[in-house]
Amino acid sequence: MNVFVRKAIWVGLVLLGACSKPSDTPSRGEITITADESLQPVVDMLTSAYEGVNPNTNFNTVYKPEQEAISMMLRDSARLVFSTRQLNEREVAALNQEKIKVQTQFIATDGIALIVSQTHKDSLVTMAELGDIFKGKITRWEQLQGASLTGPIILVFDNNNSSNLTYMLKRFNVTDVSKLKIFTVNSNKQVIDYVRKNPVALGFIGVNWISDGDVPLTAELSKDLRVLGVSEKPNPTSVEEYYQPFQRNLGLELYPLRRKIYILSREAHSGLGGGLMTYIARDVGGLLIEKSGIWPAEPYNREVYLEKR
Repeated sequence: MNVFVRKAIWVGLVLLGACSKPSDTPSRGEITITADESLQPVVDMLTSAYEGVNPNTNFNTVYKPEQEAISMMLRDSARLVFSTRQLNEREVAALNQEKIKVQTQFIATDGIALIVSQTHKDSLVTMAELGDIFKGKITRWEQLQGASLTGPIILVFDNNNSSNLTYMLKRFNVTDVSKLKIFTVNSNKQVIDYVRKNPVALGFIGVNWISDGDVPLTAELSKDLRVLGVSEKPNPTSVEEYYQPFQRNLGLELYPLRRKIYILSREAHSGLGGGLMTYIARDVGGLLIEKSGIWPAEPYNREVYLEKR
């Protein structure tokens, strides 16, 4: 092999290495990520906080129904996804074929909040009653114990493929929805708007949409709504046996309709996605999630020192 051929090969390898070098690091760059739409408030908060301390970074966040969001990550259209479930065996196998090992990080406990308009005087429901609603045995408000309204129960969700709907159907082992009065809109915010205007509607949203009391949008969205308390007991004897999706009730596993939030990443180098995951896993991430009103996987520890005088 003559010197010119060797030199050409060396230059080619250098150029190939330069082209394949990742364009982002934990503190610099721009990537596309995706998330289930029901998680938008907490995802916006976390990514904005990270960009605030790392001004040379930018996350292009795409909000989709959960299955579409996960599919974006699988197709490499997004670096990572915020999801309420882990990958299934088929999805893991698809990444394994590409020799990609998915990173899974549990970051918080969220929940499904049940909302009705303020025209309802009663704001309590049991899991047994919810089960009968999703099985088509209860179809009208007056069939619920303590109900103050009459009329058909309309179940309102953000999307046909939303994690909220998937969670409720799976929770009550529902495979046939043809007999249910299900109405879908395009976002959790639209669910809130619809329920506010329609007394017979029962809405299902991600808790993080209404849990951060410090955010003006949260206060605005919560107006003229009631959040139902839910009891796992079939025949509760007191109001104390019902639980709303408050942070403490999520953390102590008292609220029945709770779920986990994960980050699923296909990132193969030490890049911006990994930087965000590390940021969330540390104390500051737990503190931000705690502020949002849901329960962090790693609660922020507050140390209090008392002096005896």
